[in-house]
Amino acid sequence: MPRPIEACIDLAALRHNYLVARKHAHSGAGAAKAWAVVKANAYGHGLLRAAAALGDLADGFALLDLDEAVTLREAGIRQPILLLEGFFENADLAVCARHGLSVVIHRLEQLQSLRRAGLRLPIYLKLNSGMNRLGLGEAQLPAVRCELAAMAAASALGPVTLMTHFAEADAAGGKACIAWQLERFARMTTAWPEAAGFAVSVANSAAILRYPQTAHDWVRPGIMLYGGSPFADQDAASLELKPVMTLRSRILAVQEIGIGERVGYGGTFIAHRPTRVGVVACGYADGYPRHAPGGTPIAVAGQQTRTLGRVSMDMLACDLTDLPETGVDSPVVLWGDGVPADAVATSAGTISYELFCALARRVPVRTV
Repeated sequence: MPRPIEACIDLAALRHNYLVARKHAHSGAGAAKAWAVVKANAYGHGLLRAAAALGDLADGFALLDLDEAVTLREAGIRQPILLLEGFFENADLAVCARHGLSVVIHRLEQLQSLRRAGLRLPIYLKLNSGMNRLGLGEAQLPAVRCELAAMAAASALGPVTLMTHFAEADAAGGKACIAWQLERFARMTTAWPEAAGFAVSVANSAAILRYPQTAHDWVRPGIMLYGGSPFADQDAASLELKPVMTLRSRILAVQEIGIGERVGYGGTFIAHRPTRVGVVACGYADGYPRHAPGGTPIAVAGQQTRTLGRVSMDMLACDLTDLPETGVDSPVVLWGDGVPADAVATSAGTISYELFCALARRVPVRTV
């Protein structure tokens, strides 16, 4: 028998969440299209698995790695594919052209390389409106406009979309931050006559859900596709999102300990009453956060309880004291259906993105 741990991926939930993103995108000024962001192996859910589930639904797919984009094309994906960090070497441009990929341009040098290559690719010009991570600054725009004019004159300019990325759309003061970034974005483009004809893409998951007026032509849902909330103050269920990944295991053993006895490495949990301790087949080598403290939510046989003590490499402990009907082989949910990943992440001082992406290769994956 294999070790009793697995990640269950609910493809119907993934489709549902994409449709939620689309519904919000259509509630703004128009009917925006939605990139399904499948970077980082679809946030740990499996690139080809996610693409197959969304293949007849998504308007396009967005990711980072050129090889993964080619993999999608070879798997039969015909929708637009966007490389969110653009190309890394000039040699990549021929591959992009051959497979009909769209590329983000966030440095002037990238645009110059594309002009010299003479290849007509759809491009996303990323403007730095305040994130200060990737993006073209205001001082670079005159040179950008010259490059675009030269490409147009040579009939080598493909469709152009303007994009930016919000730094605080998920924050309590997100509205003011978004307004400030949009004002800067507008200032960078209002004196640019050609820009009036360009498509626009600015909205991430947080903006899609709370600020539908930012939808414009294309939105870029990421974490919401996988059932995670982008907000610290609002859970996924209240946003109509369903968990896609459920990490399941079983109880391996039960220990009965007395008052004053300790559990796990370092003895960080001390029993203040007679305690039934369930030992779960899951640890940090499976992707469960080692820094998750005792008290992190967990479900055993469908009932909520808490973890006890430190997480080990292959095991963690949970409290079965008030669940007398549970024991060896009782089913456990670490996160997902019945235990929101956001709640586990909050307890561990992280975000659900990290939980999903950290799922270890040794954990079997099953689709439901």
